[in-house]
Amino acid sequence: MTLPSIIGEFVDRDFDREVQFLAKLVKAPSDNPPGDCAPHAKCVRELLEDLGLAVEMHEVPRAEVVAAGMRSATNLIVRHQFGDGPVVALNAHGDVVPPGLGWRLDPYGAIVEQGADGPVMYGRGVAVSKSDFATYTWALLALKAAAKRNEFGGALELHFTYDEEAGGILGPKWLLDHKLVRPDAVVAAGFSYAVVTAHNGCLHLEVTVTGKQAHAAMPAAGIDALESANAILSTLYAHRATLSRIRSRTDGIVSPTLNVGLIKGGINTNVVPDQVAFRIDRRIIPEENPAEVEGELRALIAASAEHNPQIKIEVRRLLLAEPLTPRPGAERIAHAIQRRAKEVLGIEVPTAGVPLYTDARHYAAAGIPIVLYGAGPRSIGEANAHNANENLRLEDLRAATKIVALAAADLLGNT
Repeated sequence: MTLPSIIGEFVDRDFDREVQFLAKLVKAPSDNPPGDCAPHAKCVRELLEDLGLAVEMHEVPRAEVVAAGMRSATNLIVRHQFGDGPVVALNAHGDVVPPGLGWRLDPYGAIVEQGADGPVMYGRGVAVSKSDFATYTWALLALKAAAKRNEFGGALELHFTYDEEAGGILGPKWLLDHKLVRPDAVVAAGFSYAVVTAHNGCLHLEVTVTGKQAHAAMPAAGIDALESANAILSTLYAHRATLSRIRSRTDGIVSPTLNVGLIKGGINTNVVPDQVAFRIDRRIIPEENPAEVEGELRALIAASAEHNPQIKIEVRRLLLAEPLTPRPGAERIAHAIQRRAKEVLGIEVPTAGVPLYTDARHYAAAGIPIVLYGAGPRSIGEANAHNANENLRLEDLRAATKIVALAAADLLGNT
């Protein structure tokens, strides 16, 4: 039998078990925030061990977890040595955004309904990216089964981490910084109909505007922080309108964006507000320089606050995620996936960029070639990722598992 036949038959034969595995992951909450994700990691470890896999658990020290705004984080590593050769890693994250409002079905129910293209599972994290815990686990199991008739070189690793929604500092970066992993190539969680080789970066700034409180009946006795914050926000929104003029050359990415997503302040309705704080999300396209973007925003904020020298302005960087751009060697990973995707799906799968950011950038920053590929539809919107009624077509899970297993065999050196 050929390798595609062996892989395909194994995945098809074991697919019900793979779907049950995914359902158990969706039913176990791992919302971030609040970011208490160690219990989910424990659940995954037990499930992996039931499949006969040896699992390393690496608990991140509490002080680091708290500093990152989480409650607990445990990284999981599975390593399987086939022979001499490169180390290929498959990385997915198990933390998810909270469900929010608008769900038609239980977000932790992992309920399967019949869709136009076959069965669809619903649940928070079913697409981003608990699905790829299943994709990558069964890709490894399929390769282990195929190794009885084929020789592979190198080693395949699974890196399952838990802080992507908080920036990935405690996940891939922590594993790399502590020299627990050093793969030669990485595939990170993605969708089935494109190989992502680039994505936006992201800058989060917190702006705190401080004035002086006073009785609302005598507002002139105070220094209105909200009035000054409003002036800054007006400047930022005017700047936002200009960003659409900047165009990316990367397919799938259009322009930079700016959003003010959180604001708080004031004491009471009858008090002049003494302090207002708000947070900015600025997406950085691959062609931009992050340092220049941050400098421009800080200059705009400072200039818009000059009308009132009594106001104090503090700008604090919360996050700077560098854009992902293709690293040398990434094209080899992409070509392996594209070749196998054409065999399995019967269509050409392009390379593309996406406007979000991921913790894949930490591998790239370490000089490791990486692309994003996994189970899911053609777009984030189609999956309702980070939205109500997040869903996954199970046939995409089946196809992605076969494609990742075959591509990993090629990267390991299928002989």
